[in-house]
Amino acid sequence: MPLVDMQKIVKIYASGDVEVRALDAIDLTVHAGEFVAVIGPSGSGKSTLMNILGCLDRPTSGTYRLDGVDVSEMSANQRAEIRNSRLGFVYQNFNLLSRTTALENVELPLIYGQAPLSSRQRRELAREIIHRVGLDGREKHTPAQLSGGQQQRVAIARALITDPPVILADEPTGNLDTRTSREVMEIFERLNDEGKTVIIITHEHDIAAYAKRVVAFRDGKIVQDAPITERRRAQAVQP
Repeated sequence: MPLVDMQKIVKIYASGDVEVRALDAIDLTVHAGEFVAVIGPSGSGKSTLMNILGCLDRPTSGTYRLDGVDVSEMSANQRAEIRNSRLGFVYQNFNLLSRTTALENVELPLIYGQAPLSSRQRRELAREIIHRVGLDGREKHTPAQLSGGQQQRVAIARALITDPPVILADEPTGNLDTRTSREVMEIFERLNDEGKTVIIITHEHDIAAYAKRVVAFRDGKIVQDAPITERRRAQAVQP
């Protein structure tokens, strides 16, 4: 059974008297352990896809099953529960609380989660995850005291804290320089090697090449869905 199973997904937005078909009968499956890059120009439908994948929005029609559960018709509250337990999000702008330390930012999903953890348990788990992304010694720093790459590592740690099976990353290197982008993508590679399913949205072909499969969008349709060759991946990681 696919971890992500989308069948005939359509998303239509109203723009005045005009209907915009952002997604046009999309079929997409992703199995556990895959590393998929979704690529396409602005307005191609990839961000709309990410919103539906992340249970932030519902399709106009079609079926979306996440780990065998039909989430396409769920209420907002039900989708919020799925987001908190089954999905980890990483954003281009990091979305960290500015007056909160790295450790507290990472803990945040546990506070709103359903697992009955004590404050000490949450803190210990957050420290373990921060170590996992290479931020030892930065636990008490606020976002303003961290570089862009370090902030993104905090965001990745926050996405991992509930141990979700799927990590969704929306332009995760969009605000980073080339060297830092490589470092962040290497973290995603390692997470995938450890068994996480990773789906990233990007407009950069060099970033997409870190994945093992690329799905290309144009005008709301999938125009390519193919594995990435080892040679292409090797070219992406060259200094």
